[in-house]
Amino acid sequence: MSAPVDVSPPPLLSIEDLVVSYATAAGRTRVVHGVSLDIRAGEVVALVGESGSGKTTIGQSVIGLLPENGRIDSGTVRLNGTPISDWSQDRLDGLRGARISLVPQDPGNSLNPVRTIGAQVGEIFRIHGYRDRAEIDRRVLELLTRVGLSDPELRARQYPHELSGGMRQRVLIAIAVALKPDLIIADEPTSALDVTVQRRILDLIDDLRAETGTAVLLVTHDLGIAADRADRVVVLQHGRIQEQGAARDVLARPTQPYTRQLLADAPSLARAAQRRPRPASTPGEPAIVVEDLTVDFSVTGDRRGTFRALDRIGFSVAAGTTHALVGESGSGKTTASRTVVGFQSPTSGRVQVAGADVASLRGEALRQWRRTIQLVYQNPFASLDPRQSIRAIVEEPLLNFAPVPAADRRRRAETLLERVGLPGATFGRPPAALSGGQRQRVAIARALVLDPAILVLDEAVSALDVTVQAQILALLDELQRERGLTYLFVSHDLAVVRQIADTVSVLQQGRIVESGPVQDVFLHPLTAYTRDLIDAVPGRRLQAAE
Repeated sequence: MSAPVDVSPPPLLSIEDLVVSYATAAGRTRVVHGVSLDIRAGEVVALVGESGSGKTTIGQSVIGLLPENGRIDSGTVRLNGTPISDWSQDRLDGLRGARISLVPQDPGNSLNPVRTIGAQVGEIFRIHGYRDRAEIDRRVLELLTRVGLSDPELRARQYPHELSGGMRQRVLIAIAVALKPDLIIADEPTSALDVTVQRRILDLIDDLRAETGTAVLLVTHDLGIAADRADRVVVLQHGRIQEQGAARDVLARPTQPYTRQLLADAPSLARAAQRRPRPASTPGEPAIVVEDLTVDFSVTGDRRGTFRALDRIGFSVAAGTTHALVGESGSGKTTASRTVVGFQSPTSGRVQVAGADVASLRGEALRQWRRTIQLVYQNPFASLDPRQSIRAIVEEPLLNFAPVPAADRRRRAETLLERVGLPGATFGRPPAALSGGQRQRVAIARALVLDPAILVLDEAVSALDVTVQAQILALLDELQRERGLTYLFVSHDLAVVRQIADTVSVLQQGRIVESGPVQDVFLHPLTAYTRDLIDAVPGRRLQAAE
């Protein structure tokens, strides 16, 4: 008697023993080592792992968009059983958008700055044979409406710089779903967005998937998102699969040490009770006092006048503690932090830092005061001089104040670089030779070289994967305990805030709507806005199942 024939349909996407390498100055470097995975119609599969684990490379391999120095050395990619990994670019062009679509990570670099939104969304129809301009315009407006953009006629006429980050990401999703593809590859689609916009974007992808049966390959370093959104999870490390399976099984009962470490490092999956208690601060003058602070900006163009970025906000930060400013994009967080460090002048109100009225400081007094407070930016690569060595970057602030002998500058810089965990082999390298996490350590070392009492950290860990993020947060905690540092921590990531901060102020449209100890605000929010922010933190599905 013959064996039964398997008549079940093949997976929508099948990746078999995929090996990918990149050409480097030292020869070819293999970055993906024999990866195999399947995705079925309507399924969400999350690829998770640290930066450099091969997640994006796998997604690019599927759609034929590897960089020029990348190539598939062996293995096969099949779509509905048909091998496509050896197809030419011309042949793959027929698949892109129609059968497989990509939602890239950075909407700022993925849209053409000199073409309108409507033209860029309409392009996907023109590429795939649509010729009726009125029909294309109608479909464009339908798509912009479908992805939740207000006033779609206006948005179609606007340029990318006139839209917020969340709005631009919605445009990319509109392009990706225009032709109802079988598969969407979503590469870190919400990593730069605040939690409420992130939730709306992911809800939108879920809704579209439910309507059309589209499958999703979700590339993410956020295990909370994977826990909430994925049916299955594939865990990558150094281009190799460590484990894969149903999301609820892999994330609730991981079998590999690497997966367990990723989960331990993920703030959105950590218990609030795991936060280490800090010693009570010594009573005395607070390090930062903000009273009735108002900041207006002039508005040019069609709507002349002023825009009120901050409206009579107030908070104080006890010396040696961490105070967080949280809220959606545009809530005024960065404006508040720039005013505290003296980079933005207040319209009215008072900012006092280390006992000095910031607005009254001039000339040499202002220059010397800047030794007291330092700013660590979100993007360490953009804030480090690409022409200097790491050692020179950290030494440079010492040149701007009282003369310090060269040997002493070198010693102090190297001591700090070692303290933030950078090996001596990196000291002479340029920033481009370091990873994102290493560059952020350099930025912290540079901020500390003048021995300040206060650090203002503006989204300083938001661009880092969970493992590097955990290392930087642990470093900040250690430095605070050793040096008695005061932190003003600006973040859209409430899970990180819950882990690192002592107190928090919640901003909405330039006003503080809630403030107090982190535990009180997170466990007993008083406003609907704060509750919405907290509810949008990913990872709740996994925690509810435990």
